[in-house]
Amino acid sequence: MKLTSTRRQLIVGAAATLALPAYIRRANAQSIVKVAGVHMSPVENAWNSRIHLAFQEAAAGGLIEYEFSEGVAPTDYPRAMREYAESGTQLVWGESYAVEREAREVAADYADTAFLMGSSGGPEGDNFGVFGTRNHEAAYLAGMLAGKMSTSNTFGSVGGYPIPEVNLLINAFRAGVSEVNPDATFLNGFIGAWFDPARAKEAAIAQIDAGADILFGERIGTADAAQERGVKAIGSLIDYTPRYPGTVFANAIWNYGPTIEAIVADIQAGKPVGRDYTEYSFMSHGGNELIYVADDVPADAVAPMLEKQAAIQSGAWDVPINNEEPA
Repeated sequence: MKLTSTRRQLIVGAAATLALPAYIRRANAQSIVKVAGVHMSPVENAWNSRIHLAFQEAAAGGLIEYEFSEGVAPTDYPRAMREYAESGTQLVWGESYAVEREAREVAADYADTAFLMGSSGGPEGDNFGVFGTRNHEAAYLAGMLAGKMSTSNTFGSVGGYPIPEVNLLINAFRAGVSEVNPDATFLNGFIGAWFDPARAKEAAIAQIDAGADILFGERIGTADAAQERGVKAIGSLIDYTPRYPGTVFANAIWNYGPTIEAIVADIQAGKPVGRDYTEYSFMSHGGNELIYVADDVPADAVAPMLEKQAAIQSGAWDVPINNEEPA
């Protein structure tokens, strides 16, 4: 098989040094599932990195074998999917946002292969499962903290594209701010790319110049602008605090491990995977969480946030899903 993009394989033994989450330590002794990841962006990209790390942890725990390609262009994407399917891969993972029709056509040709795609559409047939990013609950809680910290009452956000998964995240952040700060106003920009830190920084600087003193960084590069201009920022998907100490005070973390555990269990049990796995990204499954720097957050902002967090985790309250493009 030949792939023009960078392709790597990871099969990690029991001596791996990765810190394994609880769901991996609970993995059963059933057959190891062969997984291939087809990444459009570099695996260093925030969104891809969370998925890539979760697959690495699953491989280290003996749940799967994992190989991947990164930097796969949309024009080459269907071919990469086909080559993995023909190689005997049991699960082909990908992000079909830019190749929705093509990805579904490939899956239809390989009925014995499971496909799990980041997608704004629904599942299809028995073998095409979908998932959406759902760290919006943590974004809401981060907004509750931010709402108590601004001096200008102007909050910015920088996103990639106005797709539902991005829109709901920014809207959840805004809703959290508004719960504690009804006088808040908002700015937003989309950079038209999934990975362009320079463009994200430029968009963030424009918002700072327009009065924003707290930024929600859906895209990498936002915190660079905040650090340079001396304002605060919130990270999304991964923990940016070590890289931006004193600037990033909270992060809406996405944990992809529960999703992997769910679909691998279905494959091992011989169940159809043509379903929506988005639910495993919710806080009740451990799929997202808020981490914050307590010393950087006003004490009076923490208690109401924790109360709301408990309500979300117990199922007593749901963060509203708003997929509309932020104004």
